[in-house]
Amino acid sequence: MNTSKFFNNLKPLTITYISVIAFSNFVFVLFSQTIRDLIWSFFKVAGETVILAMVFLFAFTWLLKAKPHKIPKLYLVAIFDIFGKESQIDGLRTEFKNHDVAWSFMKFYKKSYPLYNFALVTKQKNSYRKIIFKYI
Repeated sequence: MNTSKFFNNLKPLTITYISVIAFSNFVFVLFSQTIRDLIWSFFKVAGETVILAMVFLFAFTWLLKAKPHKIPKLYLVAIFDIFGKESQIDGLRTEFKNHDVAWSFMKFYKKSYPLYNFALVTKQKNSYRKIIFKYI
């Protein structure tokens, strides 16, 4: 009789223990696998999206920068005295059709005339202003 009473008292505790273990197992699976997998898959897709967007942004900016620009057909060498006013030196070639040749002549002029400054400029068709490419 004594043992039967003992088992009758254990019945509510057993149900409670089984309920707690089942719930803790459910919570463990929920947080260790289900939520982790959901979050991981979200950040995986989000990371792929960000990388793909960056690739397209880079390609778009590269295409904009790499598009052919209007190359000037005439380069001029402007001469400035020590006061910063534009002046002329007789016998110097100042009109060129090639950028590299004009730059080379500018460097030579700077060595020959150290008190003067030189600028590589061009004129735009739509504007009366000159655009300075290089200045030494």
